[in-house]
Amino acid sequence: MTLELGEEPKEASARPSSRRIPLRVRLRRNRGRIARRLLAAFLVLLTLLVGAVVVAYKLTVIPDPHPDTVVQSTVFLDEKGAYLGRRGPVDRQEVSLSQVPRYVQDAVIAAENRSFRTDSGVSPKALVRAVAAALTGGERQGGSTITQQYVKNALLSPEQTLSRKAREALIAVKLDRTRSKDEILEGYLNTVYFGRGAAGIQSAARNYFDVDTKDLTVSQGAALAAVINLPSYYEKAGSDPKVTATLQRRWEWVLDAMAASGNITARQRAEARFPAFRFYPPGATDGQRQYLIDVAAKEAADRLGITEDQLAKGGYTVRTTFDLPLQDSTAELVKGQKAGKGVRLHTAVVGIEPGDGAVRVLYGGSDYARQPFNDAVSGAVEAGTAMTPLAGMRFGAPLTGLPRTAAPTPLRLTSAYAAVAADGMYAAPYTVARITRDGRTVYSAHPDRHRVLPEQAARAAAAPVQGGFRATPAAGPPASLFTAGAGGGITRRTVWTVAYDARLTLTVALFADKPGRNHTTVPAQLPTDPSPTGFTEQTATQLWGRLR
Repeated sequence: MTLELGEEPKEASARPSSRRIPLRVRLRRNRGRIARRLLAAFLVLLTLLVGAVVVAYKLTVIPDPHPDTVVQSTVFLDEKGAYLGRRGPVDRQEVSLSQVPRYVQDAVIAAENRSFRTDSGVSPKALVRAVAAALTGGERQGGSTITQQYVKNALLSPEQTLSRKAREALIAVKLDRTRSKDEILEGYLNTVYFGRGAAGIQSAARNYFDVDTKDLTVSQGAALAAVINLPSYYEKAGSDPKVTATLQRRWEWVLDAMAASGNITARQRAEARFPAFRFYPPGATDGQRQYLIDVAAKEAADRLGITEDQLAKGGYTVRTTFDLPLQDSTAELVKGQKAGKGVRLHTAVVGIEPGDGAVRVLYGGSDYARQPFNDAVSGAVEAGTAMTPLAGMRFGAPLTGLPRTAAPTPLRLTSAYAAVAADGMYAAPYTVARITRDGRTVYSAHPDRHRVLPEQAARAAAAPVQGGFRATPAAGPPASLFTAGAGGGITRRTVWTVAYDARLTLTVALFADKPGRNHTTVPAQLPTDPSPTGFTEQTATQLWGRLR
């Protein structure tokens, strides 16, 4: 090829165009292949996720309940079965589901998890909300099933992490598959918190309504079910008008749900009335009862051969000998007594059933918080002329040396006069009548009797005597009423009044003390107004009139 001067060579042929194909075109051309790859990736991810869940489920072990959720308190009852108080780190006593009325079970289900009988143990919607809240830092989400609540309360820690929530769900599902609904509901009802310190339905029934679970009414059961939602708020129901009104609205909502599902009849719903609650917080008489529980707890532990700490954690029910209405009447009658400056006034009241030894009344002080020492049981009180009717008696064991005792305890003096009332038959005082555990009786009291006086000598001891000891005809029901004391006139330091017949021996002791040297106390003069003898006699007579 010949080139002209200045002419550039030309390509023999033009090169093909190299323009870039737009992304949208390529995606459109390859969308089928991309969709297949994404689907494959999703299936792989889903398979891995399902596999992980399956593996996690297989590896999940249902843990044992927390120690705190299996510890039960020991409950003390009076002679008629009325609730006296408890001992133990947790206010909880287990009951079987058969002791929970069906309408109470249905009320809890209506309030907390209406699909409980049919669900798998978890609520997918609630679980998704909880996960989303954990990931975004939002507010904590509720809506857990009864099974999940039981797992959280009894089996896991209360922390609100995503991993713990996932473990809660896995355990709940496994629990639902391996346990019956009744087992789960029983565990839940025995561990859920109801406020007022009550863990479990039995303690809640007592703390709110002073009844056992088996005796709850439809209205009471619905009220307890309504409390579970906000126990620390609703525990003031009955004492706070605003809280009470709020709980009543929720109570009505629970009952409406029960009626709609057929758990109660339309008539039961129409007749339901908002129940009355025990006052909260407890009043002064509840604190005063700790004197009784102290004595009964020590005796119960001795009878069982265990420590008081083991008793408190053992879930026992201790039926005592105390007459609670009479005990509360005592606390009411003796309050308000005042002494002079620097002088402390003490009142001790003991009531014993002659010939049996059962202690019906045991008033050992006005304020357990300030004085846990029990004057009735451990207080050495000047006897003075209170021993005069017994001085010439030759008591047999275990009262052999009593007539010569200068400062007996009120309990011991009362037991001696109870022997006189029982025609010379002494019965050792006791405060524990029966102890049960899991429905089984593990101890029953049997009177420990000893003849300490011949019958004629016992009857002679009850006759009026002179010389510093005032015998008066009984103004009320008691067959005999004696008043005596230590000191005389304005120097009187102790007054005793003893009233008795075949039913009861009742002693009221009034005495005073003041600080002595080296942190000791010494006897002090009783106030003269009101009359100390008048006070003890009136208290004894009024209490006698309230005997059941």
